[in-house]
Amino acid sequence: MNRLKSILGKAFILHSLLSLGVVEANAGGAHAGLATAPNQTIAANGIQFSYRSIGNQSGTPIVLLQHFTGTMDYWDPAVVDGLAKTHQVIVFNNSGMGHSSGKVADNIEQMSKDAYAFIDALGYRQVDLLGFSMGGFIAQELAVAHPDKIRKVVLVGTSNKGGGEHLMKVLGEAFSQNLPDPRLYLFFTQTAASQQAGQAFLARSNVRKDRDPEISKDDMNSHAKALITWANTPDAEFSLLKAIKQPVMVVQGSNDDMLITDNSITLYKHLPNAQLVLYPDAAHGSLFQYPADFVAKVNQFLN
Repeated sequence: MNRLKSILGKAFILHSLLSLGVVEANAGGAHAGLATAPNQTIAANGIQFSYRSIGNQSGTPIVLLQHFTGTMDYWDPAVVDGLAKTHQVIVFNNSGMGHSSGKVADNIEQMSKDAYAFIDALGYRQVDLLGFSMGGFIAQELAVAHPDKIRKVVLVGTSNKGGGEHLMKVLGEAFSQNLPDPRLYLFFTQTAASQQAGQAFLARSNVRKDRDPEISKDDMNSHAKALITWANTPDAEFSLLKAIKQPVMVVQGSNDDMLITDNSITLYKHLPNAQLVLYPDAAHGSLFQYPADFVAKVNQFLN
């Protein structure tokens, strides 16, 4: 428990520096889409959800589910805007995150209920889901609970329930590296090519000026409790995965040490209707290292 508090304390300091502009990446040029789309709000279950809708308004929308402590501004414009060329892409802040009202849940079950309230309020007959990391936990729960609403699912850098045995160790290692941003350690391998891709990702994701507020320390603790509890709750029979009947595309890097690559292979093996994409020399954030290829593969899968 003391180790967890230490890791969370370091993470909160980093988020504070980011919000003050002390830790920055080169912003580069202006980006259309995610970087400039207006913030919108929609009410559901007493919560005002903040969201952005980008791209083609026809077809089945894609709703993106974010990682631990992340807001809408932690997505990669290259991924969001790339998908938005042919799909409507919706990013949002779940309850209590960013400009959304309400309380940050401390369990994946409540996060999933809140996410569904948002999705249902949008009024679409069906949506596709793209869940990254902790967002992949939520996507799995939603796919089982709402099979008529969820059409297809993309799971990226995530795990089966109970597959988070390496999580705390790797988070501790990341915050001991004294990097300007721990995502360079967690999301990318330490090769020159992967680190260069990581720097490019940080530059793209920092372009937006009116950014969402960073997570508070208390809310980070809630996120951590939800993440760690779900990732360490055994599902020995893989009952959750076996209940997901929708087509699923599992995407992972070859060297994810946080939600380990083997867990994505487990997803592929036990999901009834799945395909697997593994990227070389990539870690947790493979979608940010190979954004153009990732967008092409997601488009092919969804279409």
